[in-house]
Amino acid sequence: MGPEASAQIYMKMIKATKVMRDQDHFRIIIDSNPKIPDRTRAILGLGESPVPEIIKTANNLLKMGVELACIPCITSHYFYKEIVEGTELKILHALEELNIYIHKNYPGVKKVGVLATTGTKSTRIFNQFLQNVEIVYPDEDVQEQLVMEAIYGEGTGIKSGVTTGRPVELLEKAGEHVISKGAEIVILGCTEIGLVLRKNSLSRPSIDPMDVIAETMIEKGQE
Repeated sequence: MGPEASAQIYMKMIKATKVMRDQDHFRIIIDSNPKIPDRTRAILGLGESPVPEIIKTANNLLKMGVELACIPCITSHYFYKEIVEGTELKILHALEELNIYIHKNYPGVKKVGVLATTGTKSTRIFNQFLQNVEIVYPDEDVQEQLVMEAIYGEGTGIKSGVTTGRPVELLEKAGEHVISKGAEIVILGCTEIGLVLRKNSLSRPSIDPMDVIAETMIEKGQE
């Protein structure tokens, strides 16, 4: 997955752990593998599947004694079934955990906005896993000109290492766009988006699935 996304979820897991000293933390092993093919390109039929490389990475973690893992990339969950069929490593499903979190913390919400890559949007994977809510996506022009440009813009996008300025402005506009369409909360449905938007960036609450996954990983580790 992306190096910054891997680093970010590690920090989120540290923050989610209640400790008195360093020795109280969990041992966490990270395999940051930026050579995994682009997930969005694969979904759109423009590139090779990331599954073999993700399975290889999962099995590397398994060999190192890892008992529970997560994937800091929402788009990768389109391939979740193929991935878990290729490894014995237990991997949390980010969208299943997100569904539980939303219904526990926002029980009255009926419309949920989603900012995600075009690949993820095209799969309607959020529609599959977020139950009893209506999913609101950006219109096509907003998706390409704001969301995808913020993530993939050459030299100006988050994947180019830019996490301030233009990407923030573009994503804030995209977020307010889905809110104007009735979204009561907004899911930051791509890990890169969570790198630049904060909980108070929009006029409605936003949820970063990586926050949910980090907290769930720690909770399950303490069971």
